This record gives sequence, C-alpha cells and structure tokens, in this order.
Amino acid sequence: MQVADRFEYATTQDPYRNYCLWQYAPVAPAEDKFRAVNLLYQAFEVSGIDARAFDLVEAIRDHIGMFRTVWGTKLIDGRLAWELYFYDYARREREVSISKLIEAIAPFAPCPVPIDENLNYFMFSIDVDDALVTGARPLDVVHMYVGNPGSTVSSGICYALTEQGSRLENLYYFFDAATMLQQAADKIGDSAYVDETRMPVERLLWPELADCQTICIANKQHNDTVYFAGVNVDQLLFFFDRVGYPRAIIDFVRINHDHLDHLLYDVGYDYRTRGDEVEIIKSGYYGIF
Repeated sequence: MQVADRFEYATTQDPYRNYCLWQYAPVAPAEDKFRAVNLLYQAFEVSGIDARAFDLVEAIRDHIGMFRTVWGTKLIDGRLAWELYFYDYARREREVSISKLIEAIAPFAPCPVPIDENLNYFMFSIDVDDALVTGARPLDVVHMYVGNPGSTVSSGICYALTEQGSRLENLYYFFDAATMLQQAADKIGDSAYVDETRMPVERLLWPELADCQTICIANKQHNDTVYFAGVNVDQLLFFFDRVGYPRAIIDFVRINHDHLDHLLYDVGYDYRTRGDEVEIIKSGYYGIF
C-alpha cells in the first residue's frame, strides 16, 4: 500500500488538540484537508520503518479511541524516531491507563514493566521504533508524568518506569506566550546549561516561534528543552529548515501547505550550550491521531 492511500481527511466533526490534548480552533477552513496523522504516516514512509507501525496506530485507536493519542516525530543524530503520549486528566479516575495501552500493544511487543495504577499520574508516553513494532524488543520503559503542586505555573514531573524501578527524568514548566514570555526567558537563563553572559536567550527562545500559544521549558538530566506550542504551518517549515529535517519531510509540507494550513503544530528541541555555541541534541514535532 502506498502511504498516500492511508491519508485521512478532516471532517466537520474532528476535534483539534495540541500536544497536551488542550483544544484549539482550526486557523483556516478545515473540511477535507489533511488530518495531522498524515504527517506521522509520511514520516514513517521516509524512515522506512516496518509497516507494522501503521498497524500499531490502528491497534491503539481501537483501544484508546480516535484523536486521543499524541504522536511526536523526533530527529536524533540524523535518524527519525517516535514517541506516543497519552493523557487522562481524571488521574486515578482515568479511562486511558498504562495498563490499557500495554493491552493494546501486546500483539506487537510484551511489557515487563510493573505498573501501579494507584499512582496519581495524568500522562504517560512510550518510545516507538522498528524494533518495538516488529517485536524485536519489549516495551521496557514507560515515561510517567505527575503534577507539581506548589508551582506558580502549570508544570509536571516525568519518571521513567522500568523493571528495576522508577527514576526521575524531566521537569516541565508551561508559560503563556502572550503574557509570560519574560518568565519563559528567565526560566531558560536559570540553568546549568546556559551562560547568559555569553548566550543571549533569544538564541534559544527563537523570536520566529515565540508568538505561539504556549512555551514549555523542560529541565532534563543532560540538557534543557524548549517547546513552542501552537505554531502555524509556515513556522513549522521554519523550524524544519533551522534544525535540519530530512528534505523529504520539508518538501512534503511545502507541497501540501494548503492541505495543512488549518492546523496548529507543536515543536521543540533539546539543547546544551558551550560558551556562545548552541548544540541541538534532538528535535521533534507533534500531532494527534
């Protein structure tokens, strides 16, 4: 099957949600244009991942439902990889659970990670690659997110769950781009990875994307990350060009610009700085299916 045969088209009933599953209104007429999942499918084709990756998407939809899964396509050391994210803000009253996801992907890969559904998580994610969808490796890490009471902004804490136990991974802080841009900049500057006397924050908090809806700053074990949520298709292309996505992905969006201009996109990149140089470690763009 050609990837174009899998493409899906928007209807008047489609919801529009960002990478936190927060709703937004389409920014242009949407009916019969591309759904965001088409970008995921096209990235699958570019990477050459096994066709069972498409089957995994359908299996998850069957268990979780339509438009309830966030996908992230990552560029790491010149190769493509994926992460899938699942939210249920009802927490312990959740319908979308880690256990339910494990059941959905059981035909593809086993999961030896013990799960405690009494934990007060609101989100989790899994890493997807060729080895997972073909059963060559188990699902051996689940990333679980909990809230951060006491923070003055929306924030979350991520733990990696493995057979050996849990370990702290990342801290996330969300800032409204229209009213809290300076706070986001201050958060970037308060870091072990940024020397503001040599690295202007604008070189990390890109002005070309800063007029988005929400800016998230993450502190991770070996680097920091900035995410821009709610950018338009032209800003998505700017991001692709700046971080060096494969030409086939860039050309696909350019050619299909008018089929993608109703959507808002979420993008981000992991970075460290060395003096006045920025090292981009990985980057990602996000949508839902």
